Amino acid sequence: MFVNAKAVALLLATSVSLITTAFLSLLSGTPQLAVFVSGVLSFGACFVLTFVTFEFLIFREVNSIYNKFSKIKKREFGHEASLDTTAKNANNNFFTNPIRQVNEEIAAYTSEKQHEIEKLKKVEQYRREFIADVSHELKTPLFAAQGFIHTLLDGAINDETVRSMFLEKAAKNLDSLTRLVKDLLTLSQIESGAISMLPDTFNLHELCKDVLEQLDDQAAKRHVQCKLILKARKTDGDTPFNVWADEHRIKQVLINLVINAIKYGREQGNVWVELKANESSVKVTVKDDGHGIDPEHLSRIFERFYRVEKSRSKMQGGTGLGLAITKHILEKHNSRINVSSQVGLGTTFSFRLPKSLDGENT
Repeated sequence: MFVNAKAVALLLATSVSLITTAFLSLLSGTPQLAVFVSGVLSFGACFVLTFVTFEFLIFREVNSIYNKFSKIKKREFGHEASLDTTAKNANNNFFTNPIRQVNEEIAAYTSEKQHEIEKLKKVEQYRREFIADVSHELKTPLFAAQGFIHTLLDGAINDETVRSMFLEKAAKNLDSLTRLVKDLLTLSQIESGAISMLPDTFNLHELCKDVLEQLDDQAAKRHVQCKLILKARKTDGDTPFNVWADEHRIKQVLINLVINAIKYGREQGNVWVELKANESSVKVTVKDDGHGIDPEHLSRIFERFYRVEKSRSKMQGGTGLGLAITKHILEKHNSRINVSSQVGLGTTFSFRLPKSLDGENT
C-alpha cells in the first residue's frame, strides 16, 4: 500500500484527474484540448495540495515522534539503532507505513517500560524480604549474647559457675553471628564477582574422602553412617575422578551438602556420596534417607535464609545460607545443582563437574 506523502498525493491526484477528464469527455462539444488541460491542472493542483498537507501536517510530525523516541531509547535503554534513519526510510519508501511504525515503537517502548517496572518491583520485594530476614537472623544471636553479658554485669559475674556458663553461651551466640556474617559476605562476593573461581586439576575422590573424615564427628553425634560410592569404567585408568574446578569452593559445596544430609536426615540413618564418571564429566550425588522435603518447598530451598522446618533448623544450627552459596558456586562453574525428594524416603542433591583434560593438568 502506498502510504508516504508522495504516494498518497500521486494516488489522489491521479484519481481526481481521471474523474475530471472522464466527466468532461462525456459533455458534448468539449474540446479535447480543454479536457487535457483540465486533467493536467486538476492533477497538479490536487498533487501539490495533498502532498503539502500530508507532508507538513502528518509525516513531519511522525518524524518528530521518531526523533523523540530515538533520544528516549538511547538515554534509557542504550539502543544504538537510530529511529531517525527509520523515519527517513519511512518517508522515502512507498511501502512503509510510518504511522504503523510509530504504533509499533510505542508498543515496544511500553512493553520495555512495563518489564522494567515489574523487575524493579521484584527487586524491591526481594530487598524488603532480605532486610527482614537479615534483621531476624542477626537479632537472635546478638540479643542472646547481649542478655548474657548484661546479666553478668548486673551481679551474676560474682558467681563463678554462672559466670562460666553465661560466658560460654554468649561466646556460642557470637560465634553463630560471626558465621552468619562470613556466609553473607561470601555470598555477596560470589554474586558480585568479587570472588572468582580458580579452576585447577584435582582428584574429586580424595576430596570427598577428606570431607567425610572432617565431618565424621558430626555424623557420629547423630549415629549417621556416611558412605562413599565410586562408579567408573575400567577403561578410565587410575584417575577417573580428576576434575577441572576450584577445589576450595567445591569442598565448600560438598561440606554444605553433607552437613545438610547429616543434620536433616534420619538419626541413625545413612548418607551416601556417590561419584559417577563418564567420558566428559563426573556426577556427584549426595543422598540421605531422612524425612524428605515436601514438593511445595523444593523450588525455594536455595533461597537465602529459607528453611523448610524453621524451629528444627534453629535447633540444628546453621545460617540458612549454605544451599544459596552452593547454588552460586556451581553456577560459577557453569554447572547447576539438582534436587529430588520423596517424603519419608529422603532427599538427593546432584551436580556435574567437567573432567580434567590433558592440557589442563598443569
